[in-house]
Amino acid sequence: MKKVLILYWGKGGNVERAAKKVYEMFSPGQADIFDVVSFDVSKITDYDLIILGGSTVGAELWADVKDDNEWNRFFREVENVDLSGKYVAFFGLGDQVLYPDHYVDALGVFKDEMVKAGVKHIGEWPTEGYRFTDSDGAEGDRFFGLALDEDRQPELTDERVKKWTDILKKEVGL
Repeated sequence: MKKVLILYWGKGGNVERAAKKVYEMFSPGQADIFDVVSFDVSKITDYDLIILGGSTVGAELWADVKDDNEWNRFFREVENVDLSGKYVAFFGLGDQVLYPDHYVDALGVFKDEMVKAGVKHIGEWPTEGYRFTDSDGAEGDRFFGLALDEDRQPELTDERVKKWTDILKKEVGL
């Protein structure tokens, strides 16, 4: 059976709740879910589909976020792992009103960092239905992953998660 890994950060808020919604879309035993701090990176090759989830960091540059940015540590560890042939997808949370110039920027960081490891990136999502001015997590009319806004569009989250995970399952053959 193909295995799915869901990694997220930060804990205890909207990102964790969204990660659990993604997790619930898979059959029992098919997916594992961890916060990025608790995950042993040496086990990452056990998975066929790796899903990363995070939020807009609220800083001009990702590197400027130090105290609570566990993703930087994770990306340094993943640099030494060959993930060729693995699929990777991302979901990002943001606030289109408070951070319209950086809406779901984490999706762009995830893509840039994970492509270095040789993964096959899947799960792009349309920008239609969102109101933001700029995002490092989008190119043209597509986000690099699922964009969620629990502050301005929480009523759309469940439907978006369902549609997105259905797309992932089809692409990976789950």
